[in-house]
Amino acid sequence: MEIAPGIFVTKLSTDDWEVDEEVGGMTHTIVAQPDGFAGLSRFDEGAGDPGEWTVPVRQVLLVLEGHASIQIADGPTLELGPGDLASLPAGAQTTWTLTKPYREVWFFPTEYEA
Repeated sequence: MEIAPGIFVTKLSTDDWEVDEEVGGMTHTIVAQPDGFAGLSRFDEGAGDPGEWTVPVRQVLLVLEGHASIQIADGPTLELGPGDLASLPAGAQTTWTLTKPYREVWFFPTEYEA
């Protein structure tokens, strides 16, 4: 929710979830603007796995609950659990397998120059 121009706030306990048509599960977007895209994803018991997904731009994710095994084509397999933070490059071809319930925070950041 945008509470003031450019200032967004949400809660992990939000009820504002939508079906994620791209990878399955549910998604809650906190901000979708040219300078940043961020939100939450969840996959509850009975939901399918995201399966194969090509990362469109650099992605940063923080696992909140559950476990993700992310196979990266021509690269490593990441084994991530609660508290693990990962960053995937644009164009990475990935295959995801989840233990559920699974929750993550995700960001598609832009470069910061100090």
